[in-house]
Amino acid sequence: MAMGRQKQIGRNQNAVSFRNKERTLGPISNTIILIVLACLLGLLYLTQVTKTNAYGYQINDLQEQQTQLASEHEDLEVASARLQSLDRVQNSETAKNMTAVAPTGSVRN
Repeated sequence: MAMGRQKQIGRNQNAVSFRNKERTLGPISNTIILIVLACLLGLLYLTQVTKTNAYGYQINDLQEQQTQLASEHEDLEVASARLQSLDRVQNSETAKNMTAVAPTGSVRN
């Protein structure tokens, strides 16, 4: 038999003929691919939502810090005005025109 095939095929020729066959995906393969794609889209969505939430926390922290700094600024303005008022009162014309009073006596009960 082998001798018979050799004579029919000839020298340096393939014994197998190749046909171009189109390969298609079956319904199970299509379903699996769709599930994998849906999972990938879900993961992409979750990463985006997580990033947005993380930025929200950062914004909230910065807003709290801004509120705290504004409150501290107001407190410093009040303290500055109070300290400056003592100097203004001491250096005012009215304070300069006042006379110093020495204690004259004490009251005993």
